[in-house]
Amino acid sequence: MPDPNDPPRDARRRRALFRATHRGTHEADLLIGGFVAERIDLFTDADLDALEALLALPDPDLADWLTGRVPLPEDADHRRHIPLLHAMREAALR
Repeated sequence: MPDPNDPPRDARRRRALFRATHRGTHEADLLIGGFVAERIDLFTDADLDALEALLALPDPDLADWLTGRVPLPEDADHRRHIPLLHAMREAALR
C-alpha cells in the first residue's frame, strides 16, 4: 500500500491532490483533501476523471452531501460522481 505521505507520481495526480486540498474552505479541504491524500496513488484513470469532475462542483454542495446534511444527488448530472461521493461520505462519517 502506498504511503499517503509520499507525493503522487504523476502531474495529473499532483494537480488533483492540490485542488482537493486547496478548495477555499477549511471544511472542504478536510473532507475532500484528506480522502484524496490517502488514496490518490490508488486512483485509476476513471477515478481521476470522476475526481476532476467532482472538484469542479461548488464547495457548499460538496460539504452538504459529504456531511449528510443533504442526500447525495442521484440525477443524471451527477451520476459519474456518485461512487466517489459515496466513498468520500462514508469516510467522512466515520
